[in-house]
Amino acid sequence: MAKQDEAEAVAAVIDRLAKKFPDTPRNQVEAIVSEEYTALNDGPIRDYVPVLIERAAKLRLRS
Repeated sequence: MAKQDEAEAVAAVIDRLAKKFPDTPRNQVEAIVSEEYTALNDGPIRDYVPVLIERAAKLRLRS
């Protein structure tokens, strides 16, 4: 996945999660997504990074 495509996908993840968790401040959603992105940033395969970020962030936001 190209860096630009990945950045757009991560931005879309933030938008979806902000809508799904409206009681959570957007900056908190962004911080969680950023932390999850950082945790996966060293992986050589980039195609699934947005999906993995969204799944991990959702779990954190639910708890």
